[in-house]
Amino acid sequence: MEDLKERLLPTKPASVINPRDVIGLKKHGQGLRSWIRVDAATGESEVIEVDKNTMMRRCDLPARDLRLLDPLFVYPSTILGREKAIVVNLEQIRCIITSDEVLLLNSLDSYVLQYVVELQRRLKAAGNDDVWQSESSDFSRRKGGRSFRGAFGCISPDYLPFEFKALEVALEAACTFLDAQAAELEIEAYPLLDELTSKISTSNLERARRLKSRLVALTRRVQKVRDEIEQLMDDDGDMAEMYLTEKKRKMESSFYGGDQSLAGHRSTDGIQSISAPISPVSSPPNARRLDRNLSLARSRHESPKSSESAAEKIDELEMLLEAYFIVADSTLNKLTSLKEYIDDTEDFINIQLFELVLTTATFVVAMFGVVAGIFGMNFQIPLFKDPSAFEWVLVITGISGAILFSSFLWFFKYKRLMPL
Repeated sequence: MEDLKERLLPTKPASVINPRDVIGLKKHGQGLRSWIRVDAATGESEVIEVDKNTMMRRCDLPARDLRLLDPLFVYPSTILGREKAIVVNLEQIRCIITSDEVLLLNSLDSYVLQYVVELQRRLKAAGNDDVWQSESSDFSRRKGGRSFRGAFGCISPDYLPFEFKALEVALEAACTFLDAQAAELEIEAYPLLDELTSKISTSNLERARRLKSRLVALTRRVQKVRDEIEQLMDDDGDMAEMYLTEKKRKMESSFYGGDQSLAGHRSTDGIQSISAPISPVSSPPNARRLDRNLSLARSRHESPKSSESAAEKIDELEMLLEAYFIVADSTLNKLTSLKEYIDDTEDFINIQLFELVLTTATFVVAMFGVVAGIFGMNFQIPLFKDPSAFEWVLVITGISGAILFSSFLWFFKYKRLMPL
């Protein structure tokens, strides 16, 4: 892991960076950005410097999709299927998946490096039956974590295309990260709540407040991942759009197998043959538009049998997504149970605090009974002969009770036992 980190993220001296250059890049929005590229064929990784426009042409993506991957902005988890790429924004994993490569934003985050290591391991170990049960996986050795593949059967068979293997590693990384945070929250929450029911203190109440804030934020993130996976499973068009390898194969077959007369005519005119593969970076927009039109025309004339086979392939992706939907739903259920436990504890504490205030008020009211009992004794004192003595006794007793009750409330507020 350290070797990969040093190779992918070389340190640069601060003197190399010119602040004026940085300001200029931010102003124009066209600065170079470091990406980690993982090749689909070899599994090798490298660091490349690509600007925004080049990345848009390379992956055929609009600017708004690349904005989702910008680390300067906070966007909810998103999985988008485009013509030639899949845009993935899942927690720390922000990447672009194509049929030939994976492009991740270069980051010092350990989960990004572990994603690269895990993807390389699966690509290099493809074809080995027991590779999915390997105990050396970085994702399955979390503190208090577990292997989702062993628990839910989330595996990447060899017949799945490269983009789905890369997508599964991203889903596994995000689900493992969220489940690990939920497990840590449970380990911290349940002992604290049990202690809070027996001993109400300022420190315990403050810890419970921070714990509930973390729980709400984590629940929102898990809910977004779960809803994003569910939205993909409910839309067959979005799932079909994510079959990048199949679309690339059909595009190449349309170039090599069809329109031979057009290819021969262009070759005799000295123009590049249509059968030659066209790079999305260097090809003009008209060529890319022609590619898309040819693929759409071919898809319109496909037989019902091919449509049925496409539906079967969508089922394969749906099964893959459903496995991680179960993982996210399980994590969400744990957080929901924890929230219900916190709500029950808060209700119990509120009842105890209400009883405390009620007891205090009862104590203050009992002072009037004590005074009445003293003056009801059978003895003679000069105060009984004063006509205004009764009024003075009531006023002094009431003021004393109010002062005493206010003192108790101030003490409760000072100790943060209740919001006053």
